[in-house]
Amino acid sequence: QVQLVESGGGLVQDGGSLGLSCVASGRTFYTLGMGWFRQAPGKEREFVAAIDYTFSTDYADSVKGRFTISRNNEKNTTYLQMNSLRPEDTAVYYCAARRDYTTPVVTSDVDYWGQGTQVTVSS
Repeated sequence: QVQLVESGGGLVQDGGSLGLSCVASGRTFYTLGMGWFRQAPGKEREFVAAIDYTFSTDYADSVKGRFTISRNNEKNTTYLQMNSLRPEDTAVYYCAARRDYTTPVVTSDVDYWGQGTQVTVSS
């Protein structure tokens, strides 16, 4: 079993920046593919970014060039740096993990979820 705990959400103005962190415990971290998803009110949960054990990354088109995912295997932590935030980025952001070195890019890929952290971008 893996436990994921996010932190770093909050309120920011249009064009601002925010960083999220996700600490994992319960399984050897480097074997996990890590990702971030988000869910806005009334919408389905959607993929944001993912990173594998080789540090290869993948991004949703809507965040490319603005968001950066990274990981620190020594600290069992995944990060999401969000720049140039827009009101449409407002959502609950979820950390996600997938077993066996593969990355989660759709919700059905995800083996473990964090509890979520709210990000609100005001216009």
